[in-house]
Amino acid sequence: MKNNKTENKESRLLNTAFKLFTEKGIKDTSIQEIVDNADVGKGTFYLYFKDKYEIRDILIAKKSHKLFSDALTNLRKDNINNLPDQIISIVNYVIDELKKNPILLKFISKNLSWGIYSQTVKKIYAETENEEDGIHNLFLKGIKDNNIKLKNPDVTLFMIIELVSSTCFNSILYDEPLPIEEYKPYLYETIRKLIKE
Repeated sequence: MKNNKTENKESRLLNTAFKLFTEKGIKDTSIQEIVDNADVGKGTFYLYFKDKYEIRDILIAKKSHKLFSDALTNLRKDNINNLPDQIISIVNYVIDELKKNPILLKFISKNLSWGIYSQTVKKIYAETENEEDGIHNLFLKGIKDNNIKLKNPDVTLFMIIELVSSTCFNSILYDEPLPIEEYKPYLYETIRKLIKE
């Protein structure tokens, strides 16, 4: 792996771990391999992460969060104002990206909601003060602005993301219960029902 001097040690560790985890699997990747390939000492690894499972969890949260951030950027180009249409646009973007990248899909597995709800992402927001640009805030603002009566909007958004995560994993990788393009209309109809206006 080429060593980029401008890349900091934590980023090198994250990038290297992702590459090894997706090539060899988490179980078959050792911390020693990660540090050797990242060209850092083992002690440096432990400055940032307590073990390889923590680095995996941080990677899942960051990769999922990036998918949602990119989906929001894409949404802003389309000028969609209706909340259910906005959520479906975001979900559709995420699904299409995961369909193009089955390695990322397998890595994230069924943990897509970590991109919104993990402590790692909340920490990113706290550091960048950028939470107002997230899907969570878009959803809560859309509920309020459109006077949509939901008992618990936070739980509704979580359910939507979990539904997308678990069902699309099987649909994209195994065509179960249907290939993803055939499955999407059923999924989107269910999302609309969850966000009744």
